[in-house]
Amino acid sequence: MGGPSAERPVSLSSGHECAKALVEAGYDVVELDAGPDLAQQLTQIAPDVAFNALHGRWGEDGCVQGILEWLQIPYTHSGVLASALAMDKQRSKEIYRTAGLPIVESRLVDKAEAQAAHVLPTPYVIKPNNEGSSVGVYLVEMGANTPPSLSDDMPDTVMVETFAPGRELTTTVVGDRALTVTDILTDGWYDFDAKYVEGGSRHVVPADIPAQIFAACQDYALRAHAALGCRGVSRTDFRWDEARGLDGLVLLETNTQPGMTPTSLTPEQAAHDGLSFAQLCAWMVEDASCAR
Repeated sequence: MGGPSAERPVSLSSGHECAKALVEAGYDVVELDAGPDLAQQLTQIAPDVAFNALHGRWGEDGCVQGILEWLQIPYTHSGVLASALAMDKQRSKEIYRTAGLPIVESRLVDKAEAQAAHVLPTPYVIKPNNEGSSVGVYLVEMGANTPPSLSDDMPDTVMVETFAPGRELTTTVVGDRALTVTDILTDGWYDFDAKYVEGGSRHVVPADIPAQIFAACQDYALRAHAALGCRGVSRTDFRWDEARGLDGLVLLETNTQPGMTPTSLTPEQAAHDGLSFAQLCAWMVEDASCAR
């Protein structure tokens, strides 16, 4: 847990919660804050399984997965390739398109180009191509005269993506099973604070949406999980413009390391489907593998 990414606080919270749940489930647990000596620490500890509660770059993009493969330590969640593909938003979109899944237009551009002029018609979104938890996301409103000035922390290459209006929906996949659908309600943009600050958003579980849309979310989540080659637990996020019916449902991204904090979506969905937090964490440990 922890690590050096922009999502370190979320990862520490996820890690603490999972560690407590695994102790409750009867496992011996060592909490490890991932640093430059991670491989050395893992060698010394020699765990039977590594529960990967890291988020963001290095922990979610195939890097840590590669270390665990090299050390031959079974680990939770997706393997090297699926992790790398899912973390790269543009590449994962190409896979979604090939699998026949609905997406919105996007392109990768230089940061300077994105700040110089509108790359896409407004409204659109500018974000890093390989971060999660809505880190570094800029919403350019309809009719904005100029693009935003991006922070120095933004990478040299950014993704510019057509804004998808509508409701924020999400579905978790556990193994080969799609769980329920959550409708995420916020007063504004579903940003970092809305995701992780107490009271930042309200989750309606199960979502009060038409059966056709509910089933499509579950179907698309399973297909995205399979197309990327994910294993274990993943969560796929959607936007749904209800005025357009099924045509208004678009897939945003698949998260191979869903948050496991007290306000996180995946534990809520698992609980709704009869799987306690401790049971979910235990399932993930028993599902751990070195298979890529």
